[in-house]
Amino acid sequence: MGRDLTALFDPRSVAVVGASDDPAKYGHAVAAQALRAPDRRPVHLVNRRGGTVLGRTAATSLTAVGEPVDLVVISVPGAGFEAAVDEALACGAKAIVAITAGFAEAGPAGLARQRAVAARVRAAGAVLVGPNCLGIADNTTELYLASDRFAPGGVALLSQSGNLALELQLRGEPHGLGFSRFVSLGNQADVTLVDLVEDCSRHEATSAIAVYAEDFGDGRAFAAAAAAAGKPVVLLTAGRGTASARSARSHTGALTTSADVVAAACRDAGVELVRTPREMTVVLAGLAGPARPGAGVRTRGRRTAVFTDGGGHGAVAADAAEDAGLEVPQLGGPTQDRLRTVLWEQSSVANPVDLAGMGEQRPLSYADTVGALLDADEVDAVLMTGYFGGYAASEGGLGGGPAGGSVLAEGEARAAKEIVAHLASAAPKPLVLQSMYPGSPSCRVLAEAGVPVFAATEDAARALAAMTGRRSPVDATGVPPLPNPAPPLSDPGYHGVRALLDAAGVPFPAAREITDEAGLLAAAAEFDGPYVLKALHLLHKSDAGGVALRLADRDALLAAFRETHARLGAPAYSVEAMADLTDGIELIVGVNQDPRFGPIALVGLGGVLTESLRDVAFALAPVPARRAEALLRGLRSAALLDGVRGRPAVDVAAAAAVVERITTVAAAHPEIAELEVNPLLVRPDGTLALDARAVLR
Repeated sequence: MGRDLTALFDPRSVAVVGASDDPAKYGHAVAAQALRAPDRRPVHLVNRRGGTVLGRTAATSLTAVGEPVDLVVISVPGAGFEAAVDEALACGAKAIVAITAGFAEAGPAGLARQRAVAARVRAAGAVLVGPNCLGIADNTTELYLASDRFAPGGVALLSQSGNLALELQLRGEPHGLGFSRFVSLGNQADVTLVDLVEDCSRHEATSAIAVYAEDFGDGRAFAAAAAAAGKPVVLLTAGRGTASARSARSHTGALTTSADVVAAACRDAGVELVRTPREMTVVLAGLAGPARPGAGVRTRGRRTAVFTDGGGHGAVAADAAEDAGLEVPQLGGPTQDRLRTVLWEQSSVANPVDLAGMGEQRPLSYADTVGALLDADEVDAVLMTGYFGGYAASEGGLGGGPAGGSVLAEGEARAAKEIVAHLASAAPKPLVLQSMYPGSPSCRVLAEAGVPVFAATEDAARALAAMTGRRSPVDATGVPPLPNPAPPLSDPGYHGVRALLDAAGVPFPAAREITDEAGLLAAAAEFDGPYVLKALHLLHKSDAGGVALRLADRDALLAAFRETHARLGAPAYSVEAMADLTDGIELIVGVNQDPRFGPIALVGLGGVLTESLRDVAFALAPVPARRAEALLRGLRSAALLDGVRGRPAVDVAAAAAVVERITTVAAAHPEIAELEVNPLLVRPDGTLALDARAVLR
């Protein structure tokens, strides 16, 4: 059930230690906010000098308050922080909000202090937010312990940035977005992001969870908590660059950036990953805006009808919808016939659906068309775009619209009301509006009924993509459980890794490790040529000329050995049966251990050009075969798997099964930092792993 955070969000009493009359001090802002609801619970202000603060008598210490305090906010200089925590616990505090800074963010000594404080808090059965945080607020319990006000609503905002939280509030206001809770994460010494996501998922007044995080702590636990939340989780994060891949020693490690890891975790967990505060606001407007019948329903259907009153707007919106991951298919005959009964002859009914001027002749055609599209079984969502709102905007003095357009304005207003009425009676489907006049009275009618309204076409498409979920059923696999740890790999060499994978059912060609010519000839006698010779002291053997292929017989094998050994002087070599590459596709399968999210799998087009082509996909490991097949079929080069230019299709199901085995092995061996099979040859009749490597932590 997760940790009990009742004392944090709905305490029986509150004390602000460090309350001040000085506006430059944070204790002043928090104390002023705490006093906004003095009748909800006792609020005690504590200042070591006593006197009055904000017109109220201040206690000189928590002990001097003379009664237990459920929640204590500590905003004092760092030197007095530990003493303040100890006094709070002695006075019965069950929750502490630590605004004081100078701990883990200040270096090893600060981290040691922070850990010691957190241990004392947990031992006392209390919870601690921070330190180095900016406070918390809960509009549903009238708890105001942050420096700023947050408009009430359904979004729980968990943020490591105070200014970014304020920006989200400002951006959300035009969309009617408000907040159920705000928590400044701080250093997460005790209460973590995972704890808060779990608690907010149980909070009935929270309809969506918005997160800005730079430090996930246990990233995999965050993904699991988000997947189990039962409500939308929207994530904005920083540090999506390539620095994490610079020190990698395998193709898998070099191809796996921090951005890939976070994106894979979010996709598997069903988290909406956004790149900017604006995009976060757009997504939240689609998922957590004002309620309407069917609001909050997220379907996996992506078949989108684009409806416009101008061809240009329709074409742009169709492109934006597809860029956002939606589908804009041509509408079927019955739906087109139904549209023809409400539109005139020159209207387009294929998709985009274009009124072609009928809106000015009969404004109610907007409502008729929206109703017909929402009623169509082949339509999962509707994106309405263009001039709607312009007639009422002209009447309201907002500019736009034809002169003397009062009749059109009245008709447009009626159309807006009919659209709202249809939404209330129809099966719930997402409807989003892009308008040139989003602030017009007609658009406000729709917005107040819960229809997201945007000025930018790309914003409308992104919101609609979030409302439809954007994921196919095979993507909704959730966060895979980690297997039980296996005994550590004792031999990280080439043949040791082959043996590990072979025991898990990964097929390899016959091979023998040798060190001299006698061993080479003995190995060649065990299986027929053609042969492959590999020098085993190099991770990237091909780059250094350490691989000789298609050696037809023993003489060719011996000659290759003498030449390679004279040039490289490797301590050991591998003699292998040459695989039949005819009609095969080379893939790469790898797993990289991420310090936050654990094992991350990579699959893609393999071979020596894998880093140049970068046609790869990522997922949390281990990867079930069904999910692995979806990843392979989502590659840019996926058409090769089904055969092109007369080549037969390869056995994708067999490849997916091998992906599951490889990623399961890697997930069971946390001591392996990077595990890779490249290439994994996939043929019409099965698969063969042609090379493997492991890098220990």
